[in-house]
Amino acid sequence: MLNALIAAGIILCAIQAIRVKKLIAAALWLAGCSALTALMLYLLGAPEIAVIELSVGAGLVTVLFVFAINIIGDEAPVRMPAIPPLVAWLLVILSFGTLAYLNLPLLEIEVPTLVTIPMAASSIWEDRALDVILQIVLIFAGVLGIINLISDNSSRESKA
Repeated sequence: MLNALIAAGIILCAIQAIRVKKLIAAALWLAGCSALTALMLYLLGAPEIAVIELSVGAGLVTVLFVFAINIIGDEAPVRMPAIPPLVAWLLVILSFGTLAYLNLPLLEIEVPTLVTIPMAASSIWEDRALDVILQIVLIFAGVLGIINLISDNSSRESKA
């Protein structure tokens, strides 16, 4: 039941990311989608992957989107879509149908958790220490970038 609610939240965030007109709002909806995906991964027994998804997907990618949007501006494109809406909806329905057809038999298979896989957690956190340090540095750089973007620009311009 909880997994279904989280999946519904992921779908809602993804739809809202497509529907909103402001690019910043779309980036925030995508961050929500990524955060809910990380929660789903954690509940499914993959805490290491959930941490990576949360920090990179919801953290660093959102920081990069906000930075890029601030550079290019927050103007929505005005051109018409290349694919007619009816064709797009048919492709979406066909994609979901194919996805359901291919994944429904997999619901009966028992998926092993990290506890049953020997050395899985230790190989991620102990053998990959350089990756963890690099990720921390990237997150720190992203936070500093956001602080720089939201800081008062008038004080910097008056000093120059």
